[in-house]
Amino acid sequence: MDVLKYEMPLLTGEVQSLADYKGKVVLIVNTASQCGFTPQFKGLEELYKEYEDQGLVILGFPCNQFGKQEPGDSGEIGAFCEKNYGVTFPVFEKIEVNGTAAAPLYQDLKKAAPGLMGTKNIKWNFTKFLLNRQGEVVERYAPTTKPEELEASIKELLSRD
Repeated sequence: MDVLKYEMPLLTGEVQSLADYKGKVVLIVNTASQCGFTPQFKGLEELYKEYEDQGLVILGFPCNQFGKQEPGDSGEIGAFCEKNYGVTFPVFEKIEVNGTAAAPLYQDLKKAAPGLMGTKNIKWNFTKFLLNRQGEVVERYAPTTKPEELEASIKELLSRD
């Protein structure tokens, strides 16, 4: 399943082809700026800075479906991420990850890597999907999984061609 076949708008409004990330190790995360897990932005940015030159990219997808914890518009989201966490990895426009209006990207991610007990729905903000250089989903991580806990898996995927 090719989950990187989509074009998605960045916070700037510029449309980004996710196919441009083929050949990289990709971590896709649904984010929110008013969530108990929001401090994970710091760890995500640290991973990105540490491994970007080796081929890691982190893609943030703000979502307001969980407790309305991402109420802002694109400008507010971008300013928050930059000011509070120095985020430099790509962050996209707000999307839905569950329900009939779920972004097709997330429909594919959930099919490729179901959650605990085979559930398809995203349970909360900061659910993470790790993709190998071929664009295949290799793992889904719960919101409680801290970014630093992914480092060994990321390093392993980066070491492969």
